[in-house]
Amino acid sequence: MATVRLMADDELSAEAVEVFEEIRAARGTEYVNNFWRALAHDPAQLRATWDRLKAVMAPGALDPLVKEMVYLAVSTANSCGYCIHSHTAAAKAKGMTEEMHAELLAVIGMAMQTNGLVTAMQVEVDDAFKV
Repeated sequence: MATVRLMADDELSAEAVEVFEEIRAARGTEYVNNFWRALAHDPAQLRATWDRLKAVMAPGALDPLVKEMVYLAVSTANSCGYCIHSHTAAAKAKGMTEEMHAELLAVIGMAMQTNGLVTAMQVEVDDAFKV
């Protein structure tokens, strides 16, 4: 259950309306998802989060699909159900196939298993791995 009410379009501040318009334009849809509607209670946080997300998720050294897949892996590690669904959908929209998704889940599962083991055993990092 949400801890804040989702803001409807007719309840938004002028700053939140501006961000929602940018979201709609960037995504080519009238739909603004619940995460942004929850953040709209704090227009400054909404603006800061949207601006940072645009910058981080923009094409760069990593292509947008890889970024969505990394986001999905981190969301899984952090147990963020909302983000898992949101970024799975985004990755699929950017070209993630069922085979890619299956391999990603295998990597996530393997990393979680080995991370748990090495954490429990408190294995010292090899000098060769230190940067």
